[in-house]
Amino acid sequence: MSEWDVEDFRKLFPALYEEMARSRPIRVRIDVLRGYTPTVVDYLARCSDDQGAMEVIDYLEGKGEITSEQANELRERIRREGLRSIVEKREEGYYLRRYWLR
Repeated sequence: MSEWDVEDFRKLFPALYEEMARSRPIRVRIDVLRGYTPTVVDYLARCSDDQGAMEVIDYLEGKGEITSEQANELRERIRREGLRSIVEKREEGYYLRRYWLR
């Protein structure tokens, strides 16, 4: 996490400084996800049901982001055990809560 001198921050970002000074204290993590490429599991975690997961798998396979073998293994596991056997559902705000509001 990057450290800022308070006075430098105030001079560079006066409006933001004033807004932050009036609100509750926060910790900011900078660039936590920079360079991160989502995996098929990240996409599947946002799916609401097995059908949506199958569509995501088809799409990623068609784009060449996963192999046919990977796609078939995922499809079979979803058919046998369901989507949630692979990954828990990630609701809106998941990444904000996980990486910024700690």
